Amino acid sequence: MSIQGLTNAGAMPSLELTMRFAAQRQRTNLHNIANFDTPAMVQRQASTAEFQNTLREAIHARRAESGGRFGELNWQPSRELSKGPGGRLNIEPQTPTGGVMTHDQNNRAIELTLKDLTETAGVFRTASALYSSQRSILRDAISERP
Repeated sequence: MSIQGLTNAGAMPSLELTMRFAAQRQRTNLHNIANFDTPAMVQRQASTAEFQNTLREAIHARRAESGGRFGELNWQPSRELSKGPGGRLNIEPQTPTGGVMTHDQNNRAIELTLKDLTETAGVFRTASALYSSQRSILRDAISERP
């Protein structure tokens, strides 16, 4: 098995995709915060439910092909998720954040945005810790360390 095969084994592809989604979602959160007082700014966010459905379908397809132990995670683009160069995940936020429309036509909701910021940071930290653990196991196995 090649190095590419090792890095596409187990949960690593889904953890990597989750980290990419969370990182881009954080950028959207920060954009929403930076434009909090901008008139007519409609805050948007990428749907976590849509990402979870996309990830679930890709995992099921991978399991059908290889039993789920190895192979690329071939996910399909959706309304808010697209593939960039090299199959990289790009988000295109479409979902309004749910804030109340104000007199200046802004749908600001700082509490919801801060909640999203905190939740997304937690998802990224968890996925990156699991990914790092998997890489350490691979590194130890390759170097034949106990």
